[in-house]
Amino acid sequence: MVAAKEVIVVGAGIIGASIAWHLTRAGARVTVIADSAPGGIATPNSFGWINASWGNPEIYFRLRTRAMAEWTRLAKDLPGLPLVWCGGLCWDLPAAEMDSYAAQHSSWGYGIERVDRATAARIEPNVADLPDFALHVAEEGVAEPVAATKALLADAGRHGTRILSSTVTALVQTDGKITGVDTSHGLIAADEVVIAAGVGSPDIAATAGIKLPIETPPGLIVHSRPYKKLLNGLVLAERLHMRQTAEGRIIAGSDFGGADPGMDADVTALDLFAAMKAMLRDSDGLELDFHTVGFRPTPVDGFPIIGRADGMDGLYIAVMHSGVTLAPAVGLFATREILDGERDPLLTPYGLSRFAQ
Repeated sequence: MVAAKEVIVVGAGIIGASIAWHLTRAGARVTVIADSAPGGIATPNSFGWINASWGNPEIYFRLRTRAMAEWTRLAKDLPGLPLVWCGGLCWDLPAAEMDSYAAQHSSWGYGIERVDRATAARIEPNVADLPDFALHVAEEGVAEPVAATKALLADAGRHGTRILSSTVTALVQTDGKITGVDTSHGLIAADEVVIAAGVGSPDIAATAGIKLPIETPPGLIVHSRPYKKLLNGLVLAERLHMRQTAEGRIIAGSDFGGADPGMDADVTALDLFAAMKAMLRDSDGLELDFHTVGFRPTPVDGFPIIGRADGMDGLYIAVMHSGVTLAPAVGLFATREILDGERDPLLTPYGLSRFAQ
């Protein structure tokens, strides 16, 4: 009988949680190590949009649509996962670009529909100043990021995953292979280490001489107090993206990644909340509760880094923006690669080696 593989997952955001959950279900012995609460740094500040929307080449579109399908599979495997296919209404592009986006994505099989003002008003009756036309994608959705992360980690824990609150100070190498991590609580050995620590990933990788070319742009999102239902789905308007959460909060940023906090984040938040409130009918009682400023772990070319580090056995890296959309597919694909050596073709463009030049 072959012994179960020992895997350390560094990071408890939604990517780390998904990888840990999939590995555990596949029979690995998993330890999750994080120095923050479940959700990490980026996940609690995420907009939560699940999509394969505009601005990406077809090869990345295919990965994202596969990830959308994997969310449906994951929800069946983990009942109660906070996932809603609420649809998205978009007019955050010039008219010509909207037409191009619709034509391109329709040809790729995305369920995108051009709608007029009257139809948009039926979809979102509480949104004022709707445009003459918008695009609607009924198959887009949202996951409540922190709740989904907690659900994955809790279920993984019930099936044997250890979750340790500690700081990883270094990767441990033995004869050119990563054999564990050094932490604030001592050395922990493993057959494989997964770095899924978001903005903290470059510092951890650097302890083994590996450079992760990542930027960390900030994004401010405002959160209202819980309120009666005003929004049915995602609203992606010009300079304002918003949705209503499962607990009734309306959250918004200047785009789904959040607003530039500017010189004074408090002032930026007040201005953004005022713009959001002005855009909604029947919102007199809507009040700002708080704002968050998150830092998105974004590889410099905008695409994920997923896979083993070349020339360094025992180390797997999974760092990306769009973590909410990609989480279930990355968890599944990473598990297959770590345990069986099978790399999914959809991951071909996203190895670290692409930055070698």
